[in-house]
Amino acid sequence: MKALEGVRILDMTHVQSGPTCTQLLAWFGADVIKVERPGVGDITRGQLRDLPGVDSLYFTMLNSNKRSITLDTKNAEGRKLFEQLIKACDVMVENFAPGALDRMGFTWERIQELNPRLIYASVKGFGPGPYEDCKVYENVAQCTGGSASTTGFDDGPPLVTGSQIGDSGTGLHLALGIVTALYQREKSGRGQRVLCAMQDGVLNLCRVKLRDQQRLAHGPLKEYPQYPHGEFGSAVPRSGNASGGGQPGWIVKCKGWETDPNAYIYVITQAAVWPKLCQVIGKPEWIDHPDYAKPDARLPRLKAIFDTIEQWTMTKTKLEVMDILNPLDIPCGPILSMQELAEEPSLRATGTVVEVDHPTRGKYLTVGNPIKLSDSPAEVKPSPLLGEHTDAILRGVLGLSDAEVAALKQSGALGEPGAVAAE
Repeated sequence: MKALEGVRILDMTHVQSGPTCTQLLAWFGADVIKVERPGVGDITRGQLRDLPGVDSLYFTMLNSNKRSITLDTKNAEGRKLFEQLIKACDVMVENFAPGALDRMGFTWERIQELNPRLIYASVKGFGPGPYEDCKVYENVAQCTGGSASTTGFDDGPPLVTGSQIGDSGTGLHLALGIVTALYQREKSGRGQRVLCAMQDGVLNLCRVKLRDQQRLAHGPLKEYPQYPHGEFGSAVPRSGNASGGGQPGWIVKCKGWETDPNAYIYVITQAAVWPKLCQVIGKPEWIDHPDYAKPDARLPRLKAIFDTIEQWTMTKTKLEVMDILNPLDIPCGPILSMQELAEEPSLRATGTVVEVDHPTRGKYLTVGNPIKLSDSPAEVKPSPLLGEHTDAILRGVLGLSDAEVAALKQSGALGEPGAVAAE
């Protein structure tokens, strides 16, 4: 039995933030019914295609374990069918532009009339305020949520991160909100709205920078590379590769860095293992030296310390450095490329990276469920073809007869009369 077995999700999402959420719920066993436009489907089916005529990796890696039905909600019969689906589901998830469902006539009040137990979950760019009607994409969310202003080096421009903290990060937040609302429904018997704004999600992930903003009012941030020679303004600065915590860290070069852009490792000068680190890098005299023995004494000298560490790491590969430092409990981590992660056997063994066999694409790699439940192991299945499960959903979920399904096809509710969907 899966953790969310018996929960039915009406998935009105597209692109990344919403599909991340619903895919996670599907991995936990929810029956996720993805509603798509006839003949077109989720826009990512055709975006960034690497193979002609098949769904892109962008789509397949965000829509595993779901079922697809095509539905024209502008068609009168299609709208009626949509209402039936609302009544038949436990959760509806959408990430349309602000007000899109309201303009279709499906306000929160109308949805409550149709199904008072429904959890109505939305991803929006901003919460209530001056920007709530604005569209938001990944990098916009990173910029408006505080990530970009605190990423990069002090002498360079703000930077967005390669992690999709705006889209996928907000989808993860929304999934938690949905499961929480379902739990409350067990006690209250009522549905409710769940809203996750992308700006809010990014800011939540940047909470240590909000911490530092308040610390800044009481003096310089001594663990930042600007200390003691740089200037601190009124806002938290970009901190390069500083750790953001009480244990200073930095990315240093390893053997082969001249030709390998990922021949680097992150090393943390944790106070508890400082003597061991000094021995390893050939600086035993630093163990008791008044300029280096205590963490506060080291703060103004961090650049020189990491330069010295780098002189040692440049004589070894990043994995050799790991093999030396790990047994000594010195925190470190190699910069792993996407190629290395894709080929890492341990990630395959834990289901963090999985190979999926798609009916038209063939075999491809995708991420697996990052959250492991001992009693509900996740099995990653292929993403659905456009409209692949239309008939099964109409019959199995809504209980329609063969004659009713045929009439719906003829009416255009599912797309062009007489067809379920165009491939």
